[in-house]
Amino acid sequence: MKKASIAAVALALTAMGVQAQSSVQLMGTADMYVGSIRMAGDAASKSTVGSGGMTTSWWGMKGTEDLGGGLKANFAFTSFMRMNTGTVGRFANDPMFSRDANVGLSGAFGAVQVGRGLAPNFLPTVIFNPFGDSFAFSPLVLHANVPLFNGTGWTATTPSDTGWASEIIYSTPKMGGLSANVHYQIGEVAGASGKHNIGVNALYFSGPLALTAFYERDQITNPGSQVLFAGGATRTDWMLGGSYDAGVVKGFLTYGEAKNDVTAFKTKTTSAGASVPMAGGLGKLLAGFATTRVEGGNKRDTLTVGYDYNLSRRTDIYANVMHDKITTFTGGTSYAVGMRHKF
Repeated sequence: MKKASIAAVALALTAMGVQAQSSVQLMGTADMYVGSIRMAGDAASKSTVGSGGMTTSWWGMKGTEDLGGGLKANFAFTSFMRMNTGTVGRFANDPMFSRDANVGLSGAFGAVQVGRGLAPNFLPTVIFNPFGDSFAFSPLVLHANVPLFNGTGWTATTPSDTGWASEIIYSTPKMGGLSANVHYQIGEVAGASGKHNIGVNALYFSGPLALTAFYERDQITNPGSQVLFAGGATRTDWMLGGSYDAGVVKGFLTYGEAKNDVTAFKTKTTSAGASVPMAGGLGKLLAGFATTRVEGGNKRDTLTVGYDYNLSRRTDIYANVMHDKITTFTGGTSYAVGMRHKF
């Protein structure tokens, strides 16, 4: 009996050890808001129940396996969703796993990832503004990544989406607060094997100070099947940014430029913002402003003021007011209240 008990305990411990070496996690963010939306150039306001007020709603699985010697295998399959309709993706024709669909290895050398993943512009843009990855209310994110499908004809300054397909990413290990990611997207365009997207970003965190930079040179579109830009254009995009957390307030500042070499289309974007924690843990006041000037064209100014309150570590509620204006077009003001839950 004693031998059997010892064997059973040993078997259980062995199983626990194997299980500890491998993990799979179901995770995501559910974000819904109710409000009135009117962007620059819209003819009227639109009442809406929207998905992704502060974070684009998504769900999926991520996992890792410890291979020994500090080496790990990783995978991620995550999908955006529009919770107000139950539709897959951020917009029509967005691939199901448009957020992540990749495998990779990580260790002391850093990490290598292959598949669909982030573009170089994403992390610097969403980390260095007070509204984070809000594709509905962050002035910087709106200017960079969200076209206006109205009479303004406003196009995003980011050349080729915030995620790339058929991509190889090398991420360096952290070196005294500094890390970098090198991105290479294979074109896979018939008859144009030399066309591809490349980019790099860097992130530095040291106490209250954070700094970032990214650069992209893009020749193919995203997020679906890769297609060459019209006229065979090469588009470039770069940004520098920083933030400083003084305790009573955290400030953000960025400057970037984007250019189309065929049309000489060039934009310059400056953004500034602040996050102010309220006394007694009563949430944060948020303010963000972005201005984008198109050389020889219009100028867009967007200002958002908001309030975010944590009900728990995983759930928060928020309220935002945003004013959006493009030269020669009617401005618009939007209001929204919402709730975000992370799981």
